[in-house]
Amino acid sequence: MARAALNWSVRDLAAKAGVSPNTVSRFENGSDAYGETLRKLEQTLAAGGVEFIAENGGGAGVRLTKAQLPPEE
Repeated sequence: MARAALNWSVRDLAAKAGVSPNTVSRFENGSDAYGETLRKLEQTLAAGGVEFIAENGGGAGVRLTKAQLPPEE
């Protein structure tokens, strides 16, 4: 959801976070990821303008907080 909100491809997020596209795909499909990988992904998405919303009874979520960065080419 967060990656889609930024209109980033799997490869865009992977390049920005310094992980492999396979790592992003596996995580998005429900596989476990190491804490360091999760930290990289979260920090990269936050830098792109995603705010993570804690669960407040209605479920956790994300929203855009600022103008998004263009995808790297």
